[in-house]
Amino acid sequence: MYDLHIDTDVTVQLSDCCKEDAQAVFDVLDRVYRLEDMTTPSPQVATGPAPTVWTATFDTAGGRHEDVAPTHLSALVGATLTGGYHAVDEVEKVLATGFDIQSMQSVSGDQETEARLLLASR
Repeated sequence: MYDLHIDTDVTVQLSDCCKEDAQAVFDVLDRVYRLEDMTTPSPQVATGPAPTVWTATFDTAGGRHEDVAPTHLSALVGATLTGGYHAVDEVEKVLATGFDIQSMQSVSGDQETEARLLLASR
């Protein structure tokens, strides 16, 4: 019998949002899953506007698995979830309990999938 390794990590990239909205989304996921890694953008030296992407990786097999309540966002937040099929599906379900979500696009590969969502306050 083979011991199948199922990838449980999901990378979450948030764009088109302020720091407070990114933190609100990551706080929802941190209540349920174990935060593996987070990257915060460094201050920009450029004089013009530059896109900001907030990135965190969550382990869907670990964590506190607490209940999630609807969470307020000041504006719409673009989210890209990347990881194994089952893990991305689980993260999407958790986000749907905290936010109104709209699925924008899904790209599937052999071992991983990518889901693009638009999050809004409930």
